[in-house]
Order: sequence, then C-alpha cells, then structure tokens
Amino acid sequence: METGAIFSLTLYFLAMLGIGFYAWRKSTGNIKGFLLGGRDLGPAVAALSAGAADMSGWLLMGLPGEVYRIGFSASWIAIGLLAGAYANYLVVAPRLRVQTERAGDSITVPEFFGKRFDDRSRALRSISALVIVIFFTLYTSSGMVAGGKLFETAFAADYSFGLWLTAGVIIVYTFFGGFLAVSLTDFVQGAIMFVALVLVPVVAMIGVGGPGEVIAAVEGVNPAMLGLVGDLGIVAIVSSLAWGLGYFGQPHIIVRFMAVRSVRDVPKMRRIGMSWMLVTLVGALATGFVGAAYAARNGLDVADPETIFIILSGLLFHPLIAGFLLAALLAAVMSTISSQLLVSSSSLTEDFYRSWLRREASQSELVLVGRISVLGVALVAIAIAYDPDNNILGLVADAWAGFGAAFGPIVILSLVWKRMTRDGALAGMIVGALTVILWIWPLLEGGASLEDSTLYSVVPGFLLCGLTAILVSLAGKPPPPEVVRMFEESETELREARSAR
Repeated sequence: METGAIFSLTLYFLAMLGIGFYAWRKSTGNIKGFLLGGRDLGPAVAALSAGAADMSGWLLMGLPGEVYRIGFSASWIAIGLLAGAYANYLVVAPRLRVQTERAGDSITVPEFFGKRFDDRSRALRSISALVIVIFFTLYTSSGMVAGGKLFETAFAADYSFGLWLTAGVIIVYTFFGGFLAVSLTDFVQGAIMFVALVLVPVVAMIGVGGPGEVIAAVEGVNPAMLGLVGDLGIVAIVSSLAWGLGYFGQPHIIVRFMAVRSVRDVPKMRRIGMSWMLVTLVGALATGFVGAAYAARNGLDVADPETIFIILSGLLFHPLIAGFLLAALLAAVMSTISSQLLVSSSSLTEDFYRSWLRREASQSELVLVGRISVLGVALVAIAIAYDPDNNILGLVADAWAGFGAAFGPIVILSLVWKRMTRDGALAGMIVGALTVILWIWPLLEGGASLEDSTLYSVVPGFLLCGLTAILVSLAGKPPPPEVVRMFEESETELREARSAR
C-alpha cells in the first residue's frame, strides 16, 4: 500500500504548493489582497472554500469515530450543523457582505466590530482579536493532531513526522499565497472530500454485503446503535444540536461571506454550499456506521475509532486510490488549518500591529507581518498538538464553542438590530468567552463525548452573551447617528439587491 499511497499524497502536496505559487504570482502585494482576496471570489469557490474551511479533520475522523462508537445517535450533531449553516447563509451572509464594505471596507471581523460601533477606544477590536488568536490556536492544533494520526495509522510513521509534514506544506502555501491560495486550495480540497465521503461508505457497504447486512452486523454489536436516541439523554441531544449555534461566530467561515464577489452571489453560494455540506455529512455518518459493521464482520480491532476512515481506505482500495482518500483527509485538515492561520494572522496584523503599533505601516510591511504571524501561530499550535492523545472532537468542540458564544450573538445582533451599542457588544463578548472557558475548565482532561451529561458550553455561553449584549445596549445611550445611518443604508442596499434578483 505504502508506495502507491505515498505517490498519490506526493501529487496532492505538489498540487497544493503549485496553487500557492500561482496565488503568490497573482497577488497584488497589498494587505487586502493577502487577507481577503480583494473581495472577488465567485460563488462556487466561496461556497466550497467556506465548507472545506468549516469541515476540518473532525469530518473524516471525529464524526465517523463518534458514529462508530455510539451509532446513529451521533447524527444530532449533523442535524444541528445543517440547521445552523442554513441560518448562517440566510441571516449573516448577505448582511455581512454589505455591512463590512459600508463599515470602512473592513477586512477582518474585529475591524468590522470596531467600525460598526464607532469604537474609538479600540477595546472591542482588540478583545475580539485576542479571542480569535486564543481559540484559533487551540482549533488549529486539532487539525495538526489529525495530520499526525493519519501518518501514524496509515504508514506506521512517527506521529511528530506527520505533524510537521502536514504543518509544513500548509505554512508554505498560506505564507506565500495568502487568502487566494487558501480559497483555491479549499475549493480543490472540498471537491476531493466530496468524492471520498461518497466512495468510502459505498464500497465498504458492498464489502459487508449491502444495507441489510450492515444493519444486522451493527445490531449484533449493540442494538442501541440503530436508534436516533440510543443511550443519549436530553442534555446530550440538546448539546449535539447546539453545535449549529456555533456557526454564527466562526471567523474562518464568515470571512468567506465578506470575500464573495457580490451580495447578489450569496443565494447561489448558499445552494452550492448547503448541497455540498449535506452530502459530506451524510457520508461521514455512513462511514462510521458502515465501518462498525465492517469491523464486526471481519474481526478488526480498531483501537482508535477516529481512525476508521483511514483503516477502511487502506483495506478496501488499490494503493493509488487509498492515497487519494488519505489526501481527502489531509484536505479536510489542511483547508481548515490554513483558513484559521490566515484569520489569526489577519487579527495579529490588522487588529494589533496596525491598530496599535504602526498605523502608517506600508502595504509591503503589513504583508510581511501577516506572513510572520502565520508562522508564529502555526508553531504554537504544533507545540499544543505534540500530545498524540489529544481528542480531535474535544479540541474542536472547545474552540467551536468559544467562537460561537463570544461572537455569534454579537454578529447576529450587529447585523439585524440598529439599537445595538458598542458597550453591549463588548460586554456580551466578554461574558460569552468567559462562560465557555469556565464551563469547560473542569472537563478539559476528558475531552468531548456525546454521552457527556454536562450541557455543551456553547449553549450557556451563547444565551448569556446575547442577553448581556441586549440588556447593556438598552441600558445605555443609543448609538451615534452616523452609526444608525450606516446601518440603515446597508439595509437599503440589501433590499435593492434582493429586488434586483
């Protein structure tokens, strides 16, 4: 297997580096081009880029691993994510595309917050940037763990070798090509993930003997795995559905809404993105479920359920195709890591360096700082990921909750409520982030599991953030007239765009 798989993976790595080189040559050399691609992404590229950036290694490892362990009851996560993503496209995408351009052509989420609320103290911008850097470093490390586990499981290679190889390729194309490289590689990676998550469960099902044999095999392992509820309690189900709340606050996803070519492209972007997401989530669920049947029928000892996709790829396919399937896993990992590195870099560059240290910095200087920031965040994430026992789903769950609770209600309210104030946004953000940190602190040792009896931290964090933001906004002075005027002009532009369709 190894020679053919290594050949396929080598081609994949070279293709990603080639795209990075192309993006570097095409780059305009200014910070807007490096961090946001000049707001010129077509709807298909923007949609698959958002999807691939969203669905990290947990899609091919974490989620199938949960289904392998507990069965169809893991589907609640997928249901929550589908609902959250659709609402995100409907509510956030068109408004954010319009308002970020109206708000001084903002190119980062913290910059948008600062300009949306006319925060001349820069406290809101700085704290939101700090939240991004902290939680994205944790989130990025989850992808590094997935890369290390892939090479350890598929090739019996050293975990740290896989970690550094995966990180090295990502750093190179993100360092040089910026947002355009990340978006184009995401598009290709999204297509690879789509094919893999259709191919693996279908071939595995045929190998078991068809749908009936799969169900019989899983029932023989644990009949509860066939039910949508299984052994889960109401708290676990609510927690799983609550993953959908996280979408509204994920900077690496919503930045694609800011970068799409026009607000008129958002409906097409939504149709493409949701279709892609539905197929890949169903494929991930099927991979875990059919994998449990295949392992039962063939007496496989799967020590780590999160590696079931890798195991099936190696057993069922020719080495060249197996290499392509492993490239799909790397695609899921790399597309998310590169997006997170770039968003972290944008916050360090625009919201710290430029905002506080060098307001008159040249474009070339800012691009250089952005590239150095990519490298710095990546090295810290690698250090966190050096423990191979880290649970991928657990790391993702904590970071997802952090962003969802700190940013989600603030993003929604800032886009739909003109009475929202700077103090309300700042207070809500702090309360949301602290709630998640305090909620998960006693649980960090165990990682995330769907059977946890504790409510997922995004639920209290999201609710307390939103409630705090509303109450503080209502208790204070109304926003300045110029802020209200900008909001109303954005709403007018949005209505005109909808009428034109």
